[in-house]
Amino acid sequence: MAENDFVRTVPEHVRQLASRGELADHAAAAHGDARRSLRASVFEIAQPVVFRSLTRKLELNRGHYRCATAVQQLDDPCLDRFHDDMEAVVDDVLRNARIPITSLEGWIRRRLVPATVDGYRRRRSERGALQRPRVPRWLATELGGDPVLLALAVDILDFVGTDSVPSAGIWPVDHWAESRVTRGAPPSTARRAVEREIALVLSAMRRRPRWYEDYVERPLGRKRPPSVPVPRFAPEEGIEPAFRQEEPDARLERAVVAVAAIEGRIARGEPPEAVVADVVSAVFDDEPWSADPAAVDRILAALVAS
Repeated sequence: MAENDFVRTVPEHVRQLASRGELADHAAAAHGDARRSLRASVFEIAQPVVFRSLTRKLELNRGHYRCATAVQQLDDPCLDRFHDDMEAVVDDVLRNARIPITSLEGWIRRRLVPATVDGYRRRRSERGALQRPRVPRWLATELGGDPVLLALAVDILDFVGTDSVPSAGIWPVDHWAESRVTRGAPPSTARRAVEREIALVLSAMRRRPRWYEDYVERPLGRKRPPSVPVPRFAPEEGIEPAFRQEEPDARLERAVVAVAAIEGRIARGEPPEAVVADVVSAVFDDEPWSADPAAVDRILAALVAS
């Protein structure tokens, strides 16, 4: 195939290449604008699959209900994670689509977890962080086998290999303290306890300066500063990213997310009235009716009837 054919790549052409088992070979032979065009077309196909089959579930688990409604609703940290997952999935398609594929979307969906986990580990490795954070035996000894300190050490080793950047300070103290409060720690002392224990863990880690520099200090220094997220495929490369476009039925998407969030929390034993009020106000915060107690009552009645 001529180079100009690559430049004119469109999603339908990508599907044809995949159906013949030729997509990965064509990707390996493409360069420059041709490869960027090919990546853009795969991105367009994969974006709704990644968001609906992976990102939405992750955001619901985090309690980020607005982020779970549509790509354009993702806040900065969540959009960064979505960027990373999209890049991993596009790389996986262009590297591994070597067999005839009838449904490229279905093939992508089946490979979402291994593709994104591989991408996550690769990014950690590039930063110099441990791919699978775990406490070495010598550090466990230094920490006296204390389960709280050991868990915090794993959190630290995990955090240095991520893109997450706290709004203040070096470590996500508030996040870690909030996690402890949800597990029963006193809110008045949780933050001070986390700060004190971070100091203890870091002091123990520094007993081996080379190890500390390799697996804590260096990857921590490679974190990206917070910034306004930009698309991986810029407009000058010939694509308007799919995540800049409005989804066709945003209200229906939000309703799907709200129902999933409400059902999940009620199943975990939370009081239905509080759950419905919380989720509705988060997902439909721009709708005047979301603050109406009568609307909450109607939703509760519908849930009971179903």
